[in-house]
Amino acid sequence: MKNNKSTMNRTIEDELENLAVLTVDPSLASHKAHFQYRYTKYLQQKQTIEKYEGSLEDFSQGYLKFGFNREGNKIVYREWAPAAKEAQLIGDFNAWNGLGHRMERDQFGVWTVYIPDKDGNPAIPHGSKVKFRMKVANGTWIDRIPAWIRYATVDPSNFGAAYDGVYWDPPPSKRYEFKYPRLPKPEAPRIYEAHVGMSGIEPRVTSYVEFAENVLPRIKANNYNTVQLMAVAEHSYYGSFGYHVTNIFAPSSRSGTPEDLKFLIDKAHSLGLRVLMDMVHSHASNNVTDGLNGYDIGQTAEESYFHTGERGYHKLWDSRLFNYGNWEVQRFLLSNLRWWLEEFQFDGFRFDGVTSMLYHHHGINVGFTGNYREYFGKATDVDSIVYLMLANSLIRNIYPDATVIAEDVSGMPTLGRPISEGGLGFDYRLAMAIPDKWIEYLKHKLDEQWSMKEIVLTLTNRRYTEKCVAYAESHDQSIVGDKTIAFSLMDKEMYSAMSCLQSPSPVVDRGIALHKMIHFITMALGGEGYLNFMGNEFGHPEWIDFPREGNGWSYEKCRRQWNLVDADHLRYKFMNNFDKAMNELDEKFHFLASSKQIVSSANEEEKVIVFERGDIVFVFNFHPESTYSGYKIGCDMPGKYRVALDSDALEFGGYGRVRHDVDHFTSPEGVPGKPETNFNGRPNSFKILMPPRTCLVYFKVPETSHLTGDSTSSMVGKPVLA
Repeated sequence: MKNNKSTMNRTIEDELENLAVLTVDPSLASHKAHFQYRYTKYLQQKQTIEKYEGSLEDFSQGYLKFGFNREGNKIVYREWAPAAKEAQLIGDFNAWNGLGHRMERDQFGVWTVYIPDKDGNPAIPHGSKVKFRMKVANGTWIDRIPAWIRYATVDPSNFGAAYDGVYWDPPPSKRYEFKYPRLPKPEAPRIYEAHVGMSGIEPRVTSYVEFAENVLPRIKANNYNTVQLMAVAEHSYYGSFGYHVTNIFAPSSRSGTPEDLKFLIDKAHSLGLRVLMDMVHSHASNNVTDGLNGYDIGQTAEESYFHTGERGYHKLWDSRLFNYGNWEVQRFLLSNLRWWLEEFQFDGFRFDGVTSMLYHHHGINVGFTGNYREYFGKATDVDSIVYLMLANSLIRNIYPDATVIAEDVSGMPTLGRPISEGGLGFDYRLAMAIPDKWIEYLKHKLDEQWSMKEIVLTLTNRRYTEKCVAYAESHDQSIVGDKTIAFSLMDKEMYSAMSCLQSPSPVVDRGIALHKMIHFITMALGGEGYLNFMGNEFGHPEWIDFPREGNGWSYEKCRRQWNLVDADHLRYKFMNNFDKAMNELDEKFHFLASSKQIVSSANEEEKVIVFERGDIVFVFNFHPESTYSGYKIGCDMPGKYRVALDSDALEFGGYGRVRHDVDHFTSPEGVPGKPETNFNGRPNSFKILMPPRTCLVYFKVPETSHLTGDSTSSMVGKPVLA
């Protein structure tokens, strides 16, 4: 036994001395001590969990112990509330009188009560309301929703009422059973970010079932392979977009029951769509009566879910901050991840607010320059980093095909490297600088001032071996006070000039052309995955404004106007068609998953960007007026090239100026073996026609192929010139 322990210690010492992240990026070597420290803390915590709980996997099944569970012919309810002096379980089942259901406390502050069945039936009926009642230090009794509650509802007729916990344990006949298996992890995620509640055309909250039946088929039709659901966990304030979570184990009751959500996910799987959950472990609602904050009754951080004082409060978000070093907090959050993965069959997570978790300053009033000292020093919250490492380790162990994405604006190095190397273990980070650049250009620069080199730099400025999900706009750019790209481009003319029955105005003509180009170059050059927010694929007008006092509690701006894209006489269909074709192009050529990314030209005067991604060649002409005939572009392989995608095709609202039935034969460039003599660094070239504000993609025709003009018509549109 001693020899085994000695061998294990030597293995750990070797791992610490030879962390692979330092090999991948040797410039991190000056921060070796920091990486060793945090990796040691991770290993120590993991080993401690294994010692006292059996394994990380066992530790993450807290929902089988805490909250409500069946044990034989009784219900057992447990709650961690070490600061409580006395505790009772109350609810509809006992007429809200807890004297007969007093709870007992153990040495760790866990309160327990057993509720035997009555006449062979559960004493607490399925769907009935329950609460945890505790006596605090001053002798006052207070009622709280159980922290591990699996469903919570509110009386819709009582404005401003607090939520109630609901005992959820449907009989087998009413319990949803999954029919379809999960899908394998895609080479590259093409993500459709969606909010169920505002996904309907009517000004009201949309249900899970309605989303499954009406919206999922649209997502599939546009060739996405992943749906990312926002606002899943219960949140009492609808306008928080789901980010002020009150009940972390409960699906939002606004859109239906837990069984309805399971139906949605199963339906997605049946359509070939994976489903990610927007996971909010970075903070929690500060609501007291119906949120986890209600368990903070002035105790120490060791006895609370949150830090005390300023450290436990996010001053910009007006929310509470978890104490990630606390044993029961780790159990609570890790179990939450497993709950959503196993009970609801989610395929992974997009972790929200990771920047706030990584640093004690939470990124507030901090401008990250990329200097490594900003990431690895006293400002770094190592407890939080250890939690994220434990979380990603758990997710991999439970479901190896899970996709995990970090929303981090700081650009922390090693965030997207495996834990075994000393990284944090995320698959992807969101490329959050990209939408900011597009906003800057649309708001502050004339078309002639757009810099091709700056666009390329913004899109390619990411860490080698750490993958990114690129996006031109997400929900952040759609909320009230901001504008979507389409609305920034076309503004009021979206109300009056989108009819196909008249010639497009210059504003609409420019707007649709740039909308296609901005989204496509972001997808093609910005990362290893792509994300689009619901409705932006067809240029949804206006903004999102949740019901609030300032708008008369209106749902008018909290919906999606699918009628616009469905109307054949409106131009919204052109942007939607192009979005579908973009995704289809990746499905066919797999360029997002390719590590080959070579920018051969970023010409400021001509406003042209040329690059290769995978085996296809992309050309973007941002010039507002100039058409380039016989424009020479570089490429890698010699042979015959044809159009794979053309934003100027008629079906995308263009003018059909580029022929799709033309073979483009390459010419060799320079002296073989001497790259400096090549054209723009490429050994071959061919010539094309480039209309203004147009993007084109060319693919090399296989030598054995007898390709006809119709072979790629689903993407490029029909040939329009003889």
